[in-house]
Amino acid sequence: MTLSNKKEYSIFQKILLNPVFLFLLVVFSMWSTWDVSRSESSEELLMDKANELAQKFIITDGHIDVPWRLNKGGHEDLSVRTEGGDFDYVRAKEGGLDVPFMSIYVPSSYQVTGGAKAKADSLINMVQKMADDHPDKFEVAYSPANAEAIVAAGKIALPMGMENGAPIEGDLANVAYFHERGIRYITLTHAKDNAICDSSYDTTGTHQGLSDFGVEVVAEMNKVGIMVDISHVSDNAFYQVMDITKVPAIASHSSCRHFTPGFERNMSDDMIKRLAENGGVIQINFGSSFVTQASQDKRTANGEKVNAYAEENNLEADDPKIQEFAKQVAKDNPIFCDVTDVADHIDHVVELAGIEHVGFGSDYDGVGDTLPYGLKDPSDFPNLIYHLLKRGYSEEDIEKICYKNVWRVWKANEEFARSQS
Repeated sequence: MTLSNKKEYSIFQKILLNPVFLFLLVVFSMWSTWDVSRSESSEELLMDKANELAQKFIITDGHIDVPWRLNKGGHEDLSVRTEGGDFDYVRAKEGGLDVPFMSIYVPSSYQVTGGAKAKADSLINMVQKMADDHPDKFEVAYSPANAEAIVAAGKIALPMGMENGAPIEGDLANVAYFHERGIRYITLTHAKDNAICDSSYDTTGTHQGLSDFGVEVVAEMNKVGIMVDISHVSDNAFYQVMDITKVPAIASHSSCRHFTPGFERNMSDDMIKRLAENGGVIQINFGSSFVTQASQDKRTANGEKVNAYAEENNLEADDPKIQEFAKQVAKDNPIFCDVTDVADHIDHVVELAGIEHVGFGSDYDGVGDTLPYGLKDPSDFPNLIYHLLKRGYSEEDIEKICYKNVWRVWKANEEFARSQS
């Protein structure tokens, strides 16, 4: 060691041994540890607050496909925690989900084969049976006031919405019939154009929007108090509904096209603004392919792999080998987005239209294994509320998103119907 180096080392030793330096070092170390601890404590407190609000507010979900799940899988006791599916009483209670709209989903194939009304009736009966079998846990709800009373009694309220207007079967009297049966919104169409309007998934453009009969259906829905649901409809059909409906409408399970350019199933910025002008609400779909372009691209790529495998092996779509291969592809190439991405959609609607025009429309049990990390089932609702709190949403804001916005629309439809009787 040179003399110069020795001097530098000696100075360094003196600094290290200086009491003031040692004191500052200890203070800095304590401050850093305290700051990390404080940050962790703050996160925990925010999560505690999210859990508290999830139980305090009446969380309403615009679209859960439980009836079709039961239709496909046979009897399943949803009063206990289930191994399969997304929804059951236990997980709903854990996450604070109080008012899940049961989707009476009737596939477009019934428009060809017939029997759409009978299928809808059978699914409505399933929901009623679920309530009858477990009267201490579930009860069918017919109005916001009714739902509120059911929740106050400690039960989960089960209002119903019909996904696809095909069960109307060309008979306007069936609109009132389904209202009597408990249907409180109707998604005008589904995957294919029907007698009412064109679908966002169908490029045929049968009616260039609403049919003449569809115009009558919207008017009749207004008259009897059934909310018009514009999820799944074509852009033309949406704007035509906005022009003629006398009351606010909903999009029960749609997201923002801003994040998935070209995906007509989601709503464009202009459509969201127009829905807000109508007084309506878009209820955000949680399915990953609805939420991010990356997830949608991955899902498309996975589908192409499955189709190629089927073609190479000359297999039909319902072949068990295809099902197993598809599961493996999905496992190897997960498409999941994150709960924060869903929060981005809520932010976007609020920026475009205001806090009064957004809600939840998860599509639980309807989008398969595509749900985001942190929103896999209803027990995860507090995770979404946590991220809203983290982004500066007030309790009042969150209460509106949880239920007040969509209940305002529901009540407006009820009040208009009463004024027509």
